Amino acid sequence: MPVLPLQTTGDDLSAFGQDAWWLVLVKAVLIFVVLVLLTLFNIWFERRVVARMQHRIGPNVHGPFGLLQSLADGVKLALKEDIIPKAADKVVFLIAPVIATIPAFITFAVIPFGPEVKVPFTDITTPLQLTDMPVAVLFVLAIASVGIYGIVLGGWSSGSTYSLLGGLRSSAQMISYEVAMGLALVAVFLYAGSMSTSEIVEAQGDFWYALILAPSFVIYLISMVGETNRAPFDLPEAEGELVGGFHTEYSSLKFALFFLAEYINMATVSALATTLFLGGWQAPWGIVHIWPGANEGYWPLLWFFGKVMFFIFIFIWLRGTLPRLRYDQFMHFGWKRLIPIALLWIVAVATIRSVRLEGGIDTPYLIGGIGVLAALFVVLFFVGEREEAEVGAGREGGTRPDAAPTDTLAGGYPVPPMPAGGAVRGPAESLRFEKGSPVTTPAGERGGTS
Repeated sequence: MPVLPLQTTGDDLSAFGQDAWWLVLVKAVLIFVVLVLLTLFNIWFERRVVARMQHRIGPNVHGPFGLLQSLADGVKLALKEDIIPKAADKVVFLIAPVIATIPAFITFAVIPFGPEVKVPFTDITTPLQLTDMPVAVLFVLAIASVGIYGIVLGGWSSGSTYSLLGGLRSSAQMISYEVAMGLALVAVFLYAGSMSTSEIVEAQGDFWYALILAPSFVIYLISMVGETNRAPFDLPEAEGELVGGFHTEYSSLKFALFFLAEYINMATVSALATTLFLGGWQAPWGIVHIWPGANEGYWPLLWFFGKVMFFIFIFIWLRGTLPRLRYDQFMHFGWKRLIPIALLWIVAVATIRSVRLEGGIDTPYLIGGIGVLAALFVVLFFVGEREEAEVGAGREGGTRPDAAPTDTLAGGYPVPPMPAGGAVRGPAESLRFEKGSPVTTPAGERGGTS
């Protein structure tokens, strides 16, 4: 692991807060327009990529290459009938989509799109960023967590069982994976010596943190998928279990707002990953040596959005390839895998930084010792899990000597055995044969064999 010098100077934010009011307004409007257009493009991009993965064509009628399909869908949603369930809490039901959408836009206020540039047709220079602050990353996490309340309140206020379950799942998901996400960023703070987004980008001039802090990067990637309710972690809106989850009762523009919030949140976590781990708006390695002006002017916008689209593609790739997790597996993975590994990595990074700055053990020996401890930790971790799984299988699968034989497929589909050792019967029982032999069931069920 390359050891970088710790940034001990204070955050240099003198370039911010100097813009005229009209320039601030122009920046805010541009961010809003870019996010809306990016959402329309991402919807089309997702449908086209997933269609290619599934050997289909995807949208290709409305506009060139089907690019206007998302706009047509938005108009269709706006013209649909707006229905409010009778059992819903009307005020909360109407406010929830707004609560989910507004924070998604606000988080982009501290994302740096590029360096200082000259405003066209003027002599004014301004950073390609709306604002910055010493705790900008914590600001993003705080505002993003507020947006989850829109999902929770939307599920609760709908007056529907499925919506309530989706809202509860979302709240548990927020608590679990925001902890892992926050821990993944601690190592970045230790190396950059700042929580300012612009300072973190500047600190990655030589090395991107995605390489030297690879465990943090991987943990963040997993956590950002869970935080945005995307497949395979889309459990708050699992249509196979909860019809539509927290937005089951929503229609028209209110549903469109939830849809918009989801895709903007995808862009938000992707932009944050770009800023914290991939050097932000800085050009990829090697380009600067060939083209010295790659990080000047408005060209960094190209590098920034290129990296963001890379993460968007990862979201789409996961949706098109991985099945949805079971909820207990999802929570188990967050609390018993990501969080302990993140804590261990933070201790390792903090130790390396402290020893390197204060002197003492040579860095290679220190890294080797931490690697051995990490390997031992992982081995013990999985060994304990395997024993737990074997005990669980013995408890649930009827492998105990005194357990009565059961037929867990008696209903034609996998079902757990009944507490008394019996089996659940279903309409497909009479048609089930295995290689021409009758299926044996407990005598207490039907008095013999079929």
